[in-house]
Amino acid sequence: MVELRTDRLVLRRWQDSDLEPWAAMNADPEVREHLGDLLTREQSDASVAQFQVEFDQRGYGWWAVQVQATREFIGFAGLDAVDDGMPFTGVEIGWRLARSAWGQGYATEAALAALAFGFDTLELPEILAVTTAGNLRSQAVMRRIGMTYDPADDFDDPTEPDGPLRPNVLYRITRRTSA
Repeated sequence: MVELRTDRLVLRRWQDSDLEPWAAMNADPEVREHLGDLLTREQSDASVAQFQVEFDQRGYGWWAVQVQATREFIGFAGLDAVDDGMPFTGVEIGWRLARSAWGQGYATEAALAALAFGFDTLELPEILAVTTAGNLRSQAVMRRIGMTYDPADDFDDPTEPDGPLRPNVLYRITRRTSA
């Protein structure tokens, strides 16, 4: 599995020591505000197992993110195939950080590393990002990493009931090629 490094972060394979802080993130109502129900420890652990399987199968996925200087696990970032049933296809970028890591530029830094991997290594022509219409923090990261938004791409998530998690926005970025 490829490990990515930025000035401050390491995007790496998941470790057993990540399971507890990951579960704490998934039990935090603020972290889960735009994601849905809180996860039990079992659900949280199962998500990591699935991340590892998918990464091994495809060669990309959700990396665990740690701060280089402290080795503290702070969340995840990476790339994933768009879920079946969505009104579009492709590969999406995403991130989720512990509240203690918010507001420090870590999401942008990790996302830029994942974008570079997607374009330079996987040679993807386009990368997408999806979030709820109300998730303004993630939308700000999407704009900071150079993604563009077209209101015509807005959609209702078919897996969500009516409510604040159903209206979603779609951001896009294409690989820049030099002539």
